[in-house]
Amino acid sequence: MHRIRQALPGDLPITVDELRTFAQTFVAQEPGRLGADGWWQKPLLATAPVDSRFDQLPQIAADDHLLPRDLIASARSVIVFYIPFKKDLVKDNRKGDRPCPNWGLAYVQTNDLIGRLTQALGDLLAERGFKSGLTPATHNFDEVKLMAHWSHKHLAHLVNLGRFGTHHMMITPVGCTGRLGSLVSEAELGDHPLIETQEACLLKAGKECGRCIKACPVAALSEDGFERRLCWDRLTENRRILDYFADFPESTHVCGKCAALMPCSFKNPVAVSDANKSR
Repeated sequence: MHRIRQALPGDLPITVDELRTFAQTFVAQEPGRLGADGWWQKPLLATAPVDSRFDQLPQIAADDHLLPRDLIASARSVIVFYIPFKKDLVKDNRKGDRPCPNWGLAYVQTNDLIGRLTQALGDLLAERGFKSGLTPATHNFDEVKLMAHWSHKHLAHLVNLGRFGTHHMMITPVGCTGRLGSLVSEAELGDHPLIETQEACLLKAGKECGRCIKACPVAALSEDGFERRLCWDRLTENRRILDYFADFPESTHVCGKCAALMPCSFKNPVAVSDANKSR
């Protein structure tokens, strides 16, 4: 699924700082729109030019993964944003071996937020004369292979917004307990990375950890891989058996135990460890 905006006469420049400020304001206003406290902290946003790095997507993600210019032929930049959850929500979800009610509610509301923020960024770019290609927040994947046709996580890795953890979540400079969205644009935004280390997972960096492996309630994680089907079956089971998810959309597939209160939940622990060593 994608949406292409028509360019307006006379392109006006736009900067990554403008996009970041726009995203931060949009997310900050969401609790007021909902009439509730909200689940979110200040978002991050990174960009990269559409270059050869994205040609590897069919190899590192799914073999039928789309390329940026499949969304819009004139794409020049990939934009990826990350919306971190508040710490209290993550702490609440650490209890027990099933997701807490608010974890499911936050998932549903964040999907909506990501969709509207993606559209709003596309509208902002359109006002400056740049077409954009947009994709859904989630569930744009093959349910047999359990691989996304447009993986926000792999795009976040390639634009250097974060790095994959052993739990296969994206670890950003402010952790892994949040959600990603992305779009492509005709605007030439350049490289604006945010991650400061080659690895952000302690175990992948050769340091002691592996806590996410122990936290998975169905043993889907190991140092050597990820049993996607075990994880997926657990997510669908949670939606099916938890009474407090009964009124949520069928697509409410959540768990989050591997990311809750881990060393990487709210920071890049490799960067912190390296900084401590250099003191």
